[in-house]
Amino acid sequence: MAAIAGILLLAGAFFFWKGRDEDVRYATAAVDRGDVVEVVGATGAVQAVTTVQVGSQVSGTIQNLSADFNSTVKKGQVLARLDPSLFQARVEQARANLISARANLERSRAEVEDTRQKYERAKALAGEQLLPQSDLDTARANNEAAAAQVKASQAAVSQAAAGLNQAQVDAEHTVIASPIDGVVIARNVDVGQTVAASLQAPVLFVIANDLRELQVNASIDEADVGRVQPGQEVQFRVDAYPDQMFPGRVQQVRLQPTTVQNVVTYNAIISVDNPQQRLMPGMTATVSVVARRADDVLRIPAAALRFRPEGFDPSQRQRQRQGQDNGTAAAAGPGSRPERTAGARGAGGGGGAGGGSRGSTGGGAAAGETGTRPQIVFVLNEKGEPQPARVRLGISDGQFVEVREGLDQGARVVTGAETGAARAAAARPAAASPGASNPFNPPQRPQRRQR
Repeated sequence: MAAIAGILLLAGAFFFWKGRDEDVRYATAAVDRGDVVEVVGATGAVQAVTTVQVGSQVSGTIQNLSADFNSTVKKGQVLARLDPSLFQARVEQARANLISARANLERSRAEVEDTRQKYERAKALAGEQLLPQSDLDTARANNEAAAAQVKASQAAVSQAAAGLNQAQVDAEHTVIASPIDGVVIARNVDVGQTVAASLQAPVLFVIANDLRELQVNASIDEADVGRVQPGQEVQFRVDAYPDQMFPGRVQQVRLQPTTVQNVVTYNAIISVDNPQQRLMPGMTATVSVVARRADDVLRIPAAALRFRPEGFDPSQRQRQRQGQDNGTAAAAGPGSRPERTAGARGAGGGGGAGGGSRGSTGGGAAAGETGTRPQIVFVLNEKGEPQPARVRLGISDGQFVEVREGLDQGARVVTGAETGAARAAAARPAAASPGASNPFNPPQRPQRRQR
């Protein structure tokens, strides 16, 4: 009796596990046509194409302001004025120094004329032997000294004129004017504030040239920078308008790398049209650069590439396939070419998978083109079992993958599997509430109904 009971137990276990194996449901998806867009993701900041920082070259106190935040200004328009009293005093002092230098020059010229006459008279007397040679030498030295003094006075006049010019320029710099046409996006001073221009000019205003044309400075990872080229289309969004996508175009990929915590990135400049001026400088943009795209091509879900049935060994299958090919070639004789087996193409009767290069039409590249990738996916055969099919893939957008060869439109590819035990476990109600075993969330006791 014990032996019979053991045999019955083994038979029951066999049929139980066989029933579990057969009770497997496969999730499938049809091979359809659509667009596949491969994008490169990045983040960046919206900024103006031309931004000018307006500073002060001289120190002083802000007397008045003629521009504020968001003010539209023209080139040469006065933005602010410094207190000019100190600079005007310096101009008057420099002008007085120039007048004094010119007066000294006139006196030096008069002395030259006087010493020249004395020297001429001394030469005449010395020619008649009426004047000693020493007096003649003294008269000549005085004349030459007076001529040198004239040159020194002329240099003093030039120096005084330069001082006056510098004082006038400093006085003109008390008027802060806009260097370009644009919009004031920053004002850093108020009336009565003292600005000190020493080694670096203080920034008073920041002016953006034209907010109707902006650019996004995006940081591209070094692993993706090879796929980003000038002229590519860009789609990006900002947090202020999460439901709207803004178009752009890659204008430049700068060669200067930026390294932050051993992460190397490159800056890509993206030109953006902003006619409605909804975008503002400083916004954070989530950028998607369209690296490659394939329109109206065969595609399959990316989940189909991740599915592998239980017990599938690709290396063992490869060895079996090579053995079959060698046996077929030996039977056919030398010089013959082995044909593809149905299993390699995944052509199970009910699966609808087929060979050929039909997936290469509609915008896709031909089979064997550079960049295609051979992969294995599974289709359902006539018995409802997954059958491997070798395909050649193209680009991917993370959700769909382009199929360039190996499958026909309408074929059902397996994307997942679920056993009866897993479905039963998912449908089985929980034995206790989640908070029952949590010491920080003890179960609440039912309240007694008051009568």
